[in-house]
Amino acid sequence: MTAPMTPPIAGPLVVVGDVLLDIDIVGSSSRLCPDAPVPVVEQAEERARPGGAGLAALLAAASGREVVLVTALADDEPGRRLRAMLEEHVEVAAFHLHGATPRKLRIRAVPAGAGGRHPADWSSGQSIARLDTGEGHALDGPVGPRVADAVSAAGAVLVSDYGRGVAGHRAVRSLLEALPPRVPVVWDPHPRGEAPVPGVRLLTPNSEEAARLAAADGADITGFGLSAAGRRGRHLGRVWGVDGVAITLGAEGALLCDGSKTPFLAPARPARGDACGAGDSFAAGAVGALADGASLTTAVTEGVHHASEFVRAGAATAVAARLADSGTARLVPERGEDAWDIVERTRRAGGTVVATGGCFDLLHAGHVSLLQQARRLGDCLIVCVNSDASVRRRKGPSRPVTPAADRVRVLEALSDVDAAVVFEDDTPAPLLERLRPDVWVKGADYAGTPLPEARTVRAHGGEVVLLPLLEGRSTTRLLSTTKGNAS
Repeated sequence: MTAPMTPPIAGPLVVVGDVLLDIDIVGSSSRLCPDAPVPVVEQAEERARPGGAGLAALLAAASGREVVLVTALADDEPGRRLRAMLEEHVEVAAFHLHGATPRKLRIRAVPAGAGGRHPADWSSGQSIARLDTGEGHALDGPVGPRVADAVSAAGAVLVSDYGRGVAGHRAVRSLLEALPPRVPVVWDPHPRGEAPVPGVRLLTPNSEEAARLAAADGADITGFGLSAAGRRGRHLGRVWGVDGVAITLGAEGALLCDGSKTPFLAPARPARGDACGAGDSFAAGAVGALADGASLTTAVTEGVHHASEFVRAGAATAVAARLADSGTARLVPERGEDAWDIVERTRRAGGTVVATGGCFDLLHAGHVSLLQQARRLGDCLIVCVNSDASVRRRKGPSRPVTPAADRVRVLEALSDVDAAVVFEDDTPAPLLERLRPDVWVKGADYAGTPLPEARTVRAHGGEVVLLPLLEGRSTTRLLSTTKGNAS
């Protein structure tokens, strides 16, 4: 999971898939219609942008990459409008779309007085209606030499499948299957779309798509949250033979299942805004990182970062700017509650129990970062702390520097920690047998290392995830530096 970067491959980033015309009608609203209980939208503006694979191509091009979009376009007014918007920023290699160009129209309203006329002022708008038109579909037939040349010369490929036939086109699939293994392919699937071609490096469904794809394949995977997402990701990876499956989880980030027993979670930074198109932004960020030679974990982390920034700016705002040039609710501990009271109350409320563990001897920035990320995954965070005797058995007679009672007190003073519990055993497995967390968190430095407690967590329906660490932060390094300075 922490494989080193490989050299980037020469050639453009090729985005293959279905394009749509996305139109937002945005205005202010302060009253209801007199003949029906619906908002009246006034001073409305129209904002159009490419959607689907067109949006993914624009976002990839915004990072300065050479991008070629392989798609199907109809010769109608929406199709010509799409082509004109796209060709200002990316090279378009298109073949014929049978039927009318798909169009998605949203009516969005902002409360009167919420902002002025600048696009950023509309980022808090609420969709009140959506109208989809256009039945166009890409049918098998010739695609022309321009499409063939584009795919053959690709340095990396993103397939953005919106179920309109481009990803299932026989000639297009043949071109994708002929790509050399060194060319990374990211496949963003659709429940009505096609299975990926062999050799795909990364599959990027959202949680709902993963559930539907797994069910369509006959897998009976029930439940929700990280545990269910992990099982579905592993299933899709096995069935479709892809290197990695990154299931996007909205405000929680993305969960990478890459064949190892423990998935990697790339957490999202808190962001509020219009999330329409965030999946395309994630896929574009991930394929860009793979094109530069990054590992899967780095690519997924980069994809989450791109999606978070995209949502923070507002989807319509972000794309308009380019064309022109969380968490879950916290459960506040009540006075006198211990860890078991908090866990019970969280479960009664239908919440998610998150736990992590370690020595936490000389609390440092790396610890704090891990705890902050872990807390965002659920509704309470319980920290399992090695006892003094347990630390000595692991670290040697000079440790711990700080006794267990003090370590617990410091941890429980952090706003992200709901409670800390000391355990005497060499591993937290016996404690986890009682705690039964929904999510057990460890740092990414445990990638590839068997975790003895993982079986206990999964036996009760929980999931184990790895979170990224701050580089160069550890208690051992801190103590070594202190001793070196003292000498």
